[in-house]
Amino acid sequence: MDVDTEMQSATAQGTEESKENEWVRINSNDGFSYLVRRKVAQTSGTMANMLDPNGGYAEAQTKICTVDERGIVTEKLVEYMCFKSHYQTVGPKEDIPVQEMQERIPPEIVLEVLLAADYHEM
Repeated sequence: MDVDTEMQSATAQGTEESKENEWVRINSNDGFSYLVRRKVAQTSGTMANMLDPNGGYAEAQTKICTVDERGIVTEKLVEYMCFKSHYQTVGPKEDIPVQEMQERIPPEIVLEVLLAADYHEM
């Protein structure tokens, strides 16, 4: 491999890494705002499509995704995206503390969180 090819490969890899480290703002419909890394936001299929530069969505340019949910529901979605991103590469599924995540969601909003998670393809 020549020097030019190595530099192009390193640049492409650096661009991918920098995109993963970009911050994305997730806004709820009642004014709450959460900053997460792009890698975390892309655990949602819907947000991954919104943030895709080839998709033509405004969110790809502004790096702001608006979730049409209350702040508490959006917060639980963000918590789950962080949880999912963190445990995506864990070996055996038995090592994932699912019960811990379930205990974080108050029973009175479980249905709202479930519907929002389904809509956002989580």
